Amino acid sequence: MAGVFRVVEYSRFVVGSAKLGGVTVGVTPRQADLFLSPSNLVAGRVADDSIWSLLHHEGHRLFPDSLFWDLFSDKGRRSVPPQIVATVMVLQRLCGKSDREAVEAFEFDTRWKFACGVDLDFPAFTHTILVDMRARLLASERPRRIFEVTLEAAKTAAVVGARRVLDSTPLYDAVATMDTITLIRSAIRQLLAVADTELEVELRAVITSGDDYVSTGKPQIDWDDKSAREGLIATRAKDGYACLVVVDDRVLTGPVTEAALLLASVLGQDLEQVDGVFRIARRVAKDRIISTVDPEARHGHKTAAKGFDGFKGNVAADPDSEIITATIVTPGNAGDGSVAADLIADLTGDLERGDDDAEVFGDSAYGTGAIQEFLEDNHITSGCKTQPVATPKGGMFSKERFTIDLGADTVTCPNQITVTIVRHDDGSGTAKFARVCRTCPLRDQCTKSRAGRSITIHPNEAALHRARQRNTDPTWRARYRTTRPKIERKLGHLMRRRHGGRNARVRGRLKVDADFNLLAAAANLARLGKLGLISTPTGWAIQ
Repeated sequence: MAGVFRVVEYSRFVVGSAKLGGVTVGVTPRQADLFLSPSNLVAGRVADDSIWSLLHHEGHRLFPDSLFWDLFSDKGRRSVPPQIVATVMVLQRLCGKSDREAVEAFEFDTRWKFACGVDLDFPAFTHTILVDMRARLLASERPRRIFEVTLEAAKTAAVVGARRVLDSTPLYDAVATMDTITLIRSAIRQLLAVADTELEVELRAVITSGDDYVSTGKPQIDWDDKSAREGLIATRAKDGYACLVVVDDRVLTGPVTEAALLLASVLGQDLEQVDGVFRIARRVAKDRIISTVDPEARHGHKTAAKGFDGFKGNVAADPDSEIITATIVTPGNAGDGSVAADLIADLTGDLERGDDDAEVFGDSAYGTGAIQEFLEDNHITSGCKTQPVATPKGGMFSKERFTIDLGADTVTCPNQITVTIVRHDDGSGTAKFARVCRTCPLRDQCTKSRAGRSITIHPNEAALHRARQRNTDPTWRARYRTTRPKIERKLGHLMRRRHGGRNARVRGRLKVDADFNLLAAAANLARLGKLGLISTPTGWAIQ
Protein backbone atom coordinates (compact mmCIF):
# COMPACT_ATOMS: atom_id res chain seq x y z
CA MET A 1 0.00 0.00 0.00
CA ALA A 2 1.46 3.36 -1.07
CA GLY A 3 1.50 6.53 0.92
CA VAL A 4 1.94 7.43 4.56
CA PHE A 5 -0.11 8.64 7.49
CA ARG A 6 0.74 12.22 8.46
CA VAL A 7 0.29 13.08 12.12
CA VAL A 8 -0.90 16.61 12.83
CA GLU A 9 -1.18 16.46 16.58
CA TYR A 10 -1.00 13.38 18.77
CA SER A 11 0.00 12.43 22.27
CA ARG A 12 -0.98 9.34 24.20
CA PHE A 13 -0.85 11.32 27.41
CA VAL A 14 -0.93 15.00 28.26
CA VAL A 15 2.61 16.34 28.01
CA GLY A 16 3.91 19.56 29.51
CA SER A 17 2.47 21.34 32.51
CA ALA A 18 0.61 19.08 34.89
CA LYS A 19 -1.15 22.03 36.56
CA LEU A 20 -4.72 21.08 35.79
CA GLY A 21 -7.05 24.01 36.31
CA GLY A 22 -9.76 24.49 38.89
CA VAL A 23 -8.02 22.92 41.92
CA THR A 24 -5.47 24.37 44.34
CA VAL A 25 -3.29 22.46 46.79
CA GLY A 26 -5.07 21.41 49.96
CA VAL A 27 -3.29 21.63 53.31
CA THR A 28 -3.00 18.69 55.70
CA PRO A 29 -4.18 19.63 59.21
CA ARG A 30 -1.44 19.61 61.83
CA GLN A 31 -3.32 20.30 65.08
CA ALA A 32 -4.82 17.03 66.34
CA ASP A 33 -7.97 16.94 68.48
CA LEU A 34 -7.24 15.47 71.88
CA PHE A 35 -10.39 13.36 71.86
CA LEU A 36 -10.62 12.50 68.16
CA SER A 37 -6.99 11.61 67.49
CA PRO A 38 -6.64 7.95 66.39
CA SER A 39 -3.41 7.77 68.37
CA ASN A 40 -5.46 7.24 71.52
CA LEU A 41 -6.95 4.07 70.04
CA VAL A 42 -3.99 2.78 68.07
CA ALA A 43 -1.24 3.29 70.65
CA GLY A 44 0.05 -0.07 71.78
CA ARG A 45 -1.86 -1.93 69.08
CA VAL A 46 0.26 -1.00 66.06
CA ALA A 47 3.91 -2.01 66.07
CA ASP A 48 6.44 0.78 66.20
CA ASP A 49 8.30 -0.74 63.24
CA SER A 50 5.21 -0.99 61.03
CA ILE A 51 4.47 1.10 57.97
CA TRP A 52 1.49 2.55 59.85
CA SER A 53 3.76 4.03 62.52
CA LEU A 54 6.34 5.19 60.01
CA LEU A 55 3.75 7.09 57.97
CA HIS A 56 2.15 8.53 61.10
CA HIS A 57 5.40 9.92 62.47
CA GLU A 58 7.23 10.76 59.23
CA GLY A 59 4.50 11.16 56.61
CA HIS A 60 4.59 14.96 56.79
CA ARG A 61 8.28 14.86 55.84
CA LEU A 62 8.06 12.04 53.33
CA PHE A 63 5.07 13.43 51.44
CA PRO A 64 4.61 17.09 52.36
CA ASP A 65 1.87 18.90 50.50
CA SER A 66 4.56 21.05 48.88
CA LEU A 67 5.94 17.95 47.11
CA PHE A 68 2.88 18.03 44.86
CA TRP A 69 2.33 21.77 44.40
CA ASP A 70 3.22 21.63 40.70
CA LEU A 71 0.27 19.31 40.04
CA PHE A 72 -2.31 21.96 40.91
CA SER A 73 -3.48 25.39 39.83
CA ASP A 74 -3.04 28.72 41.59
CA LYS A 75 -6.79 29.31 41.61
CA GLY A 76 -9.85 27.23 42.36
CA ARG A 77 -11.26 25.04 45.09
CA ARG A 78 -8.97 23.27 47.55
CA SER A 79 -8.01 19.69 46.81
CA VAL A 80 -7.89 16.85 49.29
CA PRO A 81 -4.48 17.38 50.93
CA PRO A 82 -1.89 15.61 48.73
CA GLN A 83 -0.09 14.12 51.74
CA ILE A 84 -3.27 12.26 52.65
CA VAL A 85 -3.92 11.12 49.08
CA ALA A 86 -0.31 9.95 48.66
CA THR A 87 -0.47 8.01 51.92
CA VAL A 88 -3.73 6.35 50.89
CA MET A 89 -2.22 5.45 47.52
CA VAL A 90 0.78 3.80 49.20
CA LEU A 91 -1.38 1.82 51.63
CA GLN A 92 -3.74 0.87 48.81
CA ARG A 93 -0.90 -0.70 46.82
CA LEU A 94 0.59 -2.42 49.84
CA CYS A 95 -2.75 -3.91 50.91
CA GLY A 96 -3.92 -4.73 47.39
CA LYS A 97 -7.15 -2.74 47.43
CA SER A 98 -9.22 -1.20 44.67
CA ASP A 99 -9.86 2.55 44.65
CA ARG A 100 -13.26 2.15 46.30
CA GLU A 101 -11.91 -0.27 48.90
CA ALA A 102 -9.02 2.08 49.72
CA VAL A 103 -11.31 5.06 50.30
CA GLU A 104 -13.60 2.89 52.42
CA ALA A 105 -10.62 1.76 54.49
CA PHE A 106 -9.58 5.39 54.99
CA GLU A 107 -13.08 6.22 56.19
CA PHE A 108 -13.56 3.34 58.63
CA ASP A 109 -10.16 1.80 59.47
CA THR A 110 -8.49 3.58 62.37
CA ARG A 111 -5.04 2.52 61.22
CA TRP A 112 -5.48 4.38 57.93
CA LYS A 113 -6.46 7.61 59.71
CA PHE A 114 -3.52 7.05 62.07
CA ALA A 115 -1.11 6.61 59.15
CA CYS A 116 -2.48 9.72 57.42
CA GLY A 117 -2.10 11.76 60.59
CA VAL A 118 -5.70 13.01 60.70
CA ASP A 119 -8.47 12.85 63.27
CA LEU A 120 -11.18 10.21 63.24
CA ASP A 121 -13.78 12.68 61.99
CA PHE A 122 -11.72 13.76 58.97
CA PRO A 123 -14.14 13.50 56.03
CA ALA A 124 -13.76 10.78 53.43
CA PHE A 125 -13.37 11.58 49.75
CA THR A 126 -14.59 10.02 46.54
CA HIS A 127 -12.51 7.27 44.95
CA THR A 128 -12.07 9.34 41.79
CA ILE A 129 -9.61 11.51 43.74
CA LEU A 130 -7.16 8.61 43.48
CA VAL A 131 -7.77 8.36 39.74
CA ASP A 132 -7.19 12.09 39.39
CA MET A 133 -3.95 12.03 41.40
CA ARG A 134 -2.53 9.20 39.31
CA ALA A 135 -3.37 11.12 36.13
CA ARG A 136 -1.73 14.28 37.46
CA LEU A 137 1.42 12.40 38.46
CA LEU A 138 1.65 10.59 35.13
CA ALA A 139 1.40 13.88 33.22
CA SER A 140 3.98 15.62 35.40
CA GLU A 141 7.73 15.99 34.97
CA ARG A 142 8.31 13.77 38.06
CA PRO A 143 5.81 10.92 37.74
CA ARG A 144 7.83 8.68 40.10
CA ARG A 145 8.26 11.16 42.92
CA ILE A 146 6.64 8.93 45.57
CA PHE A 147 9.13 6.15 44.84
CA GLU A 148 11.99 8.64 44.57
CA VAL A 149 11.23 9.97 48.05
CA THR A 150 11.43 6.50 49.60
CA LEU A 151 14.68 5.69 47.80
CA GLU A 152 16.25 9.01 48.72
CA ALA A 153 15.37 8.46 52.39
CA ALA A 154 16.96 5.00 52.27
CA LYS A 155 20.12 6.33 50.62
CA THR A 156 20.38 9.25 53.03
CA ALA A 157 20.05 6.81 55.94
CA ALA A 158 22.94 4.82 54.40
CA VAL A 159 21.02 1.56 54.08
CA VAL A 160 21.54 1.31 50.31
CA GLY A 161 24.97 0.20 49.18
CA ALA A 162 26.54 -0.38 45.78
CA ARG A 163 25.36 -3.96 45.29
CA ARG A 164 22.33 -4.82 43.16
CA VAL A 165 20.42 -7.96 42.34
CA LEU A 166 18.17 -8.07 39.25
CA ASP A 167 15.18 -10.12 38.18
CA SER A 168 11.77 -9.85 36.50
CA THR A 169 8.28 -11.19 37.10
CA PRO A 170 5.18 -11.55 34.88
CA LEU A 171 2.37 -9.00 35.18
CA TYR A 172 -0.88 -10.28 33.72
CA ASP A 173 -2.72 -7.75 31.57
CA ALA A 174 -6.15 -6.35 32.44
CA VAL A 175 -7.74 -7.29 29.10
CA ALA A 176 -8.91 -10.43 27.32
CA THR A 177 -6.62 -11.89 24.67
CA MET A 178 -8.30 -11.66 21.27
CA ASP A 179 -8.26 -14.07 18.34
CA THR A 180 -7.64 -12.89 14.78
CA ILE A 181 -11.23 -12.16 13.73
CA THR A 182 -11.96 -10.32 16.99
CA LEU A 183 -8.78 -8.24 16.57
CA ILE A 184 -9.70 -7.22 13.00
CA ARG A 185 -13.30 -6.34 13.81
CA SER A 186 -12.30 -4.42 16.93
CA ALA A 187 -9.63 -2.45 15.05
CA ILE A 188 -12.09 -1.49 12.30
CA ARG A 189 -14.69 -0.55 14.92
CA GLN A 190 -12.19 1.71 16.68
CA LEU A 191 -11.30 3.47 13.43
CA LEU A 192 -14.98 4.10 12.70
CA ALA A 193 -15.53 5.37 16.24
CA VAL A 194 -12.83 8.07 16.10
CA ALA A 195 -13.50 9.19 12.51
CA ASP A 196 -15.46 12.39 11.97
CA THR A 197 -18.81 12.21 10.19
CA GLU A 198 -17.42 12.78 6.71
CA LEU A 199 -14.62 10.23 7.06
CA GLU A 200 -16.94 7.66 8.62
CA VAL A 201 -19.25 7.91 5.60
CA GLU A 202 -16.30 7.27 3.28
CA LEU A 203 -15.12 4.33 5.37
CA ARG A 204 -18.52 2.67 5.53
CA ALA A 205 -18.93 3.11 1.77
CA VAL A 206 -16.01 0.72 1.11
CA ILE A 207 -17.15 -1.95 3.60
CA THR A 208 -18.60 -4.79 1.52
CA SER A 209 -18.97 -7.63 4.01
CA GLY A 210 -22.32 -6.43 5.36
CA ASP A 211 -20.87 -6.20 8.89
CA ASP A 212 -21.88 -2.97 10.64
CA TYR A 213 -18.96 -3.26 13.12
CA VAL A 214 -21.13 -2.12 15.98
CA SER A 215 -21.47 -5.21 18.15
CA THR A 216 -18.47 -6.74 19.92
CA GLY A 217 -19.70 -10.31 19.47
CA LYS A 218 -18.45 -12.57 16.69
CA PRO A 219 -20.59 -12.96 13.57
CA GLN A 220 -22.88 -15.97 13.63
CA ILE A 221 -21.48 -18.66 11.35
CA ASP A 222 -20.96 -22.41 11.47
CA TRP A 223 -17.57 -22.43 13.18
CA ASP A 224 -17.14 -26.12 12.34
CA ASP A 225 -17.27 -25.25 8.63
CA LYS A 226 -13.73 -24.50 7.42
CA SER A 227 -14.91 -22.65 4.32
CA ALA A 228 -17.21 -20.46 6.44
CA ARG A 229 -14.33 -19.55 8.74
CA GLU A 230 -12.05 -18.74 5.82
CA GLY A 231 -14.77 -16.67 4.17
CA LEU A 232 -15.26 -14.69 7.37
CA ILE A 233 -11.55 -13.89 7.61
CA ALA A 234 -11.30 -12.97 3.92
CA THR A 235 -14.26 -10.57 3.94
CA ARG A 236 -13.24 -8.78 7.15
CA ALA A 237 -9.65 -8.50 5.97
CA LYS A 238 -10.90 -7.01 2.71
CA ASP A 239 -12.91 -4.46 4.70
CA GLY A 240 -9.85 -3.59 6.77
CA TYR A 241 -7.55 -3.04 3.80
CA ALA A 242 -10.25 -1.02 2.03
CA CYS A 243 -10.44 1.28 5.06
CA LEU A 244 -6.68 1.74 5.01
CA VAL A 245 -6.84 2.76 1.34
CA VAL A 246 -9.37 5.46 2.28
CA VAL A 247 -7.04 7.04 4.89
CA ASP A 248 -3.90 6.46 2.83
CA ASP A 249 -1.79 9.61 2.33
CA ARG A 250 -4.18 11.81 4.29
CA VAL A 251 -3.43 14.36 6.96
CA LEU A 252 -5.08 12.85 10.03
CA THR A 253 -5.76 13.90 13.60
CA GLY A 254 -4.13 11.97 16.45
CA PRO A 255 -6.86 9.46 17.38
CA VAL A 256 -7.53 8.57 13.74
CA THR A 257 -3.83 8.08 13.09
CA GLU A 258 -3.51 5.79 16.10
CA ALA A 259 -6.56 3.75 15.06
CA ALA A 260 -5.34 3.44 11.45
CA LEU A 261 -1.86 2.31 12.52
CA LEU A 262 -3.41 -0.23 14.89
CA LEU A 263 -5.59 -1.62 12.09
CA ALA A 264 -2.58 -1.87 9.78
CA SER A 265 -0.60 -3.73 12.44
CA VAL A 266 -3.42 -6.16 13.20
CA LEU A 267 -3.95 -6.98 9.53
CA GLY A 268 -0.27 -7.44 8.83
CA GLN A 269 0.60 -9.67 11.77
CA ASP A 270 -1.90 -12.52 11.35
CA LEU A 271 -2.81 -12.67 7.65
CA GLU A 272 -1.24 -13.87 4.46
CA GLN A 273 -2.57 -13.75 0.91
CA VAL A 274 -2.88 -17.09 -0.91
CA ASP A 275 -4.18 -17.06 -4.49
CA GLY A 276 -5.70 -13.63 -3.88
CA VAL A 277 -7.54 -14.73 -0.71
CA PHE A 278 -6.64 -13.55 2.80
CA ARG A 279 -6.10 -16.37 5.30
CA ILE A 280 -4.73 -16.72 8.81
CA ALA A 281 -0.96 -17.19 8.53
CA ARG A 282 0.50 -20.41 9.91
CA ARG A 283 2.96 -18.52 12.07
CA VAL A 284 3.07 -16.26 15.09
CA ALA A 285 4.33 -12.72 14.54
CA LYS A 286 7.35 -11.85 16.67
CA ASP A 287 5.76 -8.77 18.24
CA ARG A 288 2.11 -9.79 17.91
CA ILE A 289 -0.58 -7.47 19.27
CA ILE A 290 -2.92 -9.57 21.43
CA SER A 291 -5.62 -7.00 22.20
CA THR A 292 -6.85 -3.76 20.67
CA VAL A 293 -7.93 -2.63 24.13
CA ASP A 294 -4.31 -2.69 25.32
CA PRO A 295 -2.14 -2.75 22.19
CA GLU A 296 1.07 -2.72 24.25
CA ALA A 297 0.43 -6.08 25.97
CA ARG A 298 2.29 -9.06 24.53
CA HIS A 299 2.62 -12.83 24.78
CA GLY A 300 5.47 -13.58 27.17
CA HIS A 301 7.38 -16.59 28.47
CA LYS A 302 8.96 -16.73 31.90
CA THR A 303 10.16 -20.24 31.09
CA ALA A 304 10.00 -22.36 27.95
CA ALA A 305 6.97 -24.20 29.33
CA LYS A 306 5.15 -21.33 31.09
CA GLY A 307 3.64 -18.48 29.10
CA PHE A 308 1.57 -15.43 30.05
CA ASP A 309 -0.07 -12.40 28.45
CA GLY A 310 0.81 -8.89 29.52
CA PHE A 311 4.00 -7.26 30.75
CA LYS A 312 7.15 -7.89 32.76
CA GLY A 313 7.99 -6.06 35.95
CA ASN A 314 11.79 -5.65 36.12
CA VAL A 315 13.30 -4.94 39.52
CA ALA A 316 16.70 -3.98 40.95
CA ALA A 317 17.19 -4.22 44.70
CA ASP A 318 19.92 -3.84 47.29
CA PRO A 319 20.45 -7.42 48.53
CA ASP A 320 21.60 -6.31 51.99
CA SER A 321 18.81 -3.90 52.96
CA GLU A 322 16.21 -5.36 50.53
CA ILE A 323 15.36 -1.85 49.35
CA ILE A 324 14.15 -1.69 45.75
CA THR A 325 16.31 0.78 43.82
CA ALA A 326 14.66 0.71 40.37
CA THR A 327 11.67 -0.71 38.50
CA ILE A 328 10.87 -0.83 34.80
CA VAL A 329 7.86 -2.43 33.12
CA THR A 330 8.42 -3.87 29.64
CA PRO A 331 6.16 -5.78 27.22
CA GLY A 332 5.83 -9.45 28.05
CA ASN A 333 8.02 -10.53 25.13
CA ALA A 334 11.01 -8.34 26.08
CA GLY A 335 14.14 -10.08 27.27
CA ASP A 336 15.03 -9.77 30.94
CA GLY A 337 18.42 -8.34 30.11
CA SER A 338 17.08 -5.68 27.74
CA VAL A 339 16.72 -3.10 30.54
CA ALA A 340 19.61 -4.22 32.77
CA ALA A 341 21.64 -1.07 32.09
CA ASP A 342 18.66 1.14 33.00
CA LEU A 343 18.04 -0.76 36.24
CA ILE A 344 21.57 -0.04 37.46
CA ALA A 345 21.82 3.50 36.09
CA ASP A 346 22.36 4.79 39.63
CA LEU A 347 25.59 2.78 39.84
CA THR A 348 26.97 3.81 36.47
CA GLY A 349 26.00 7.43 37.01
CA ASP A 350 27.62 7.78 40.44
CA LEU A 351 30.99 9.34 39.64
CA GLU A 352 31.97 9.60 43.30
CA ARG A 353 31.60 5.88 43.92
CA GLY A 354 34.75 3.82 44.32
CA ASP A 355 35.43 1.50 41.40
CA ASP A 356 35.86 -1.58 43.54
CA ASP A 357 32.63 -1.65 45.56
CA ALA A 358 29.86 -2.05 42.97
CA GLU A 359 28.51 -5.52 42.19
CA VAL A 360 25.50 -6.75 40.21
CA PHE A 361 23.89 -10.18 40.54
CA GLY A 362 21.50 -11.84 38.12
CA ASP A 363 20.58 -15.20 36.66
CA SER A 364 21.61 -16.36 33.19
CA ALA A 365 19.16 -13.93 31.53
CA TYR A 366 21.54 -11.17 32.66
CA GLY A 367 24.70 -13.08 31.79
CA THR A 368 24.79 -12.17 28.11
CA GLY A 369 27.98 -11.00 26.49
CA ALA A 370 26.69 -7.45 26.06
CA ILE A 371 25.80 -7.12 29.75
CA GLN A 372 29.05 -8.68 30.93
CA GLU A 373 31.02 -6.25 28.79
CA PHE A 374 28.88 -3.33 29.97
CA LEU A 375 29.64 -4.19 33.60
CA GLU A 376 33.36 -4.45 32.86
CA ASP A 377 33.38 -1.10 31.05
CA ASN A 378 31.75 0.53 34.08
CA HIS A 379 34.08 -1.16 36.59
CA ILE A 380 31.23 -3.13 38.17
CA THR A 381 31.95 -6.62 39.48
CA SER A 382 29.72 -9.15 37.75
CA GLY A 383 27.67 -11.58 39.81
CA CYS A 384 25.62 -12.52 36.74
CA LYS A 385 25.59 -16.15 35.73
CA THR A 386 26.60 -16.97 32.17
CA GLN A 387 25.53 -20.20 30.51
CA PRO A 388 28.47 -22.60 29.96
CA VAL A 389 29.47 -23.58 26.45
CA ALA A 390 27.09 -26.19 25.08
CA THR A 391 28.41 -29.76 25.00
CA PRO A 392 27.91 -31.44 21.61
CA LYS A 393 26.00 -34.69 21.48
CA GLY A 394 27.92 -37.94 21.37
CA GLY A 395 30.82 -36.63 23.46
CA MET A 396 32.40 -34.70 20.59
CA PHE A 397 34.82 -31.83 21.14
CA SER A 398 33.16 -28.75 22.61
CA LYS A 399 34.11 -25.19 21.77
CA GLU A 400 36.25 -25.10 24.90
CA ARG A 401 38.68 -27.59 23.31
CA PHE A 402 39.57 -24.95 20.70
CA THR A 403 42.09 -22.21 21.40
CA ILE A 404 40.66 -18.81 20.49
CA ASP A 405 43.20 -16.01 20.06
CA LEU A 406 41.21 -12.80 19.68
CA GLY A 407 44.36 -10.74 19.42
CA ALA A 408 45.48 -12.62 16.33
CA ASP A 409 41.89 -13.33 15.27
CA THR A 410 42.56 -17.06 14.93
CA VAL A 411 41.20 -20.35 16.23
CA THR A 412 43.32 -23.48 16.76
CA CYS A 413 41.65 -26.91 16.83
CA PRO A 414 42.64 -29.90 19.03
CA ASN A 415 44.78 -31.17 16.10
CA GLN A 416 46.74 -27.88 16.23
CA ILE A 417 45.38 -26.60 12.93
CA THR A 418 44.96 -22.80 12.98
CA VAL A 419 42.50 -20.85 10.83
CA THR A 420 41.60 -17.16 10.61
CA ILE A 421 38.32 -15.82 11.98
CA VAL A 422 36.11 -14.27 9.30
CA ARG A 423 34.37 -11.26 10.86
CA HIS A 424 30.80 -10.14 10.16
CA ASP A 425 29.27 -6.64 10.27
CA ASP A 426 27.90 -7.08 13.81
CA GLY A 427 31.31 -7.95 15.24
CA SER A 428 30.70 -11.68 15.38
CA GLY A 429 32.78 -14.12 13.37
CA THR A 430 33.21 -17.67 12.13
CA ALA A 431 36.28 -19.87 12.00
CA LYS A 432 35.83 -22.58 9.34
CA PHE A 433 38.16 -25.57 9.19
CA ALA A 434 36.41 -26.95 6.10
CA ARG A 435 38.75 -29.03 3.92
CA VAL A 436 41.37 -29.71 6.60
CA CYS A 437 38.76 -31.77 8.45
CA ARG A 438 38.61 -34.35 5.65
CA THR A 439 42.00 -35.88 6.45
CA CYS A 440 42.09 -35.04 10.16
CA PRO A 441 42.63 -38.12 12.40
CA LEU A 442 40.37 -36.53 15.07
CA ARG A 443 37.45 -35.92 12.70
CA ASP A 444 35.19 -38.58 14.28
CA GLN A 445 35.61 -36.88 17.66
CA CYS A 446 34.97 -33.40 16.26
CA THR A 447 32.28 -33.28 13.57
CA LYS A 448 29.98 -35.27 11.32
CA SER A 449 29.34 -32.40 8.94
CA ARG A 450 30.53 -32.79 5.37
CA ALA A 451 31.49 -29.13 5.39
CA GLY A 452 33.81 -29.67 8.35
CA ARG A 453 33.88 -28.07 11.79
CA SER A 454 33.22 -24.39 12.28
CA ILE A 455 33.46 -22.28 15.44
CA THR A 456 31.18 -19.28 15.98
CA ILE A 457 32.74 -16.23 17.65
CA HIS A 458 30.40 -14.00 19.63
CA PRO A 459 30.74 -10.18 19.35
CA ASN A 460 31.52 -10.19 23.09
CA GLU A 461 33.50 -13.41 23.07
CA ALA A 462 36.23 -12.17 25.41
CA ALA A 463 33.75 -10.97 28.04
CA LEU A 464 31.84 -14.26 27.86
CA HIS A 465 35.04 -16.25 28.29
CA ARG A 466 36.04 -14.26 31.37
CA ALA A 467 32.53 -14.62 32.80
CA ARG A 468 32.55 -18.40 32.36
CA GLN A 469 35.93 -18.58 34.05
CA ARG A 470 34.56 -16.57 37.01
CA ASN A 471 31.51 -18.79 37.24
CA THR A 472 33.70 -21.83 37.96
CA ASP A 473 35.37 -20.18 40.96
CA PRO A 474 34.02 -21.68 44.24
CA THR A 475 34.11 -18.29 45.98
CA TRP A 476 32.08 -16.68 43.20
CA ARG A 477 29.57 -19.54 43.23
CA ALA A 478 29.12 -19.25 47.00
CA ARG A 479 28.44 -15.50 46.76
CA TYR A 480 25.98 -16.09 43.93
CA ARG A 481 24.04 -18.76 45.85
CA THR A 482 23.73 -16.59 48.96
CA THR A 483 22.92 -13.30 47.22
CA ARG A 484 20.88 -13.73 44.04
CA PRO A 485 17.93 -15.63 45.61
CA LYS A 486 17.14 -12.58 47.78
CA ILE A 487 15.42 -10.94 44.83
CA GLU A 488 13.00 -13.87 44.66
CA ARG A 489 11.73 -13.08 48.15
CA LYS A 490 11.34 -9.41 47.29
CA LEU A 491 9.33 -10.28 44.17
CA GLY A 492 7.22 -12.55 46.37
CA HIS A 493 6.46 -9.55 48.59
CA LEU A 494 5.36 -7.52 45.59
CA MET A 495 3.18 -10.25 44.07
CA ARG A 496 1.43 -11.56 47.19
CA ARG A 497 -1.74 -9.47 46.85
CA ARG A 498 -4.57 -10.68 44.64
CA HIS A 499 -5.60 -7.17 43.54
CA GLY A 500 -2.80 -5.31 41.84
CA GLY A 501 -0.03 -7.75 42.64
CA ARG A 502 0.64 -9.89 39.60
CA ASN A 503 -2.58 -8.71 37.94
CA ALA A 504 -2.32 -5.31 36.29
CA ARG A 505 -4.94 -2.87 37.57
CA VAL A 506 -4.64 -0.52 34.59
CA ARG A 507 -4.05 -0.66 30.83
CA GLY A 508 -1.10 0.54 28.80
CA ARG A 509 2.59 0.08 29.57
CA LEU A 510 3.13 3.58 30.99
CA LYS A 511 0.24 3.23 33.44
CA VAL A 512 1.26 -0.29 34.43
CA ASP A 513 4.82 0.99 34.89
CA ALA A 514 3.63 3.79 37.19
CA ASP A 515 1.45 1.41 39.19
CA PHE A 516 4.26 -1.12 39.60
CA ASN A 517 6.63 1.64 40.68
CA LEU A 518 4.12 2.78 43.31
CA LEU A 519 3.93 -0.80 44.58
CA ALA A 520 7.73 -0.78 44.92
CA ALA A 521 7.50 2.48 46.89
CA ALA A 522 5.00 0.89 49.28
CA ALA A 523 7.27 -2.14 49.74
CA ASN A 524 10.22 0.15 50.45
CA LEU A 525 8.31 2.06 53.12
CA ALA A 526 7.28 -1.19 54.79
CA ARG A 527 10.91 -2.26 54.80
CA LEU A 528 12.14 1.11 56.08
CA GLY A 529 9.66 0.82 58.92
CA LYS A 530 11.22 -2.49 59.89
CA LEU A 531 14.70 -0.99 59.66
CA GLY A 532 13.68 1.87 61.97
CA LEU A 533 13.79 4.93 59.71
CA ILE A 534 13.52 8.24 61.57
CA SER A 535 14.01 11.87 60.61
CA THR A 536 16.69 13.96 62.33
CA PRO A 537 17.63 17.64 62.08
CA THR A 538 20.32 16.65 59.59
CA GLY A 539 18.30 14.16 57.51
CA TRP A 540 17.21 10.54 57.63
CA ALA A 541 18.74 7.90 59.88
CA ILE A 542 18.18 4.40 61.22
CA GLN A 543 17.52 4.31 64.92
